[in-house]
Amino acid sequence: MDTQPNSARPAETQPSSTASLVLAWLFVGVPLLWGVSQTFIKALALFQ
Repeated sequence: MDTQPNSARPAETQPSSTASLVLAWLFVGVPLLWGVSQTFIKALALFQ
């Protein structure tokens, strides 16, 4: 008889809602796109 709790079993999680996934991607994606666009603009200035 095993009296220790089963530590190998993952904790139960709730499925993520679509809205929270969209907000998370926007939180990361908007600054990323801004940074890439600024880098591109500054790189174009080097070749003028």
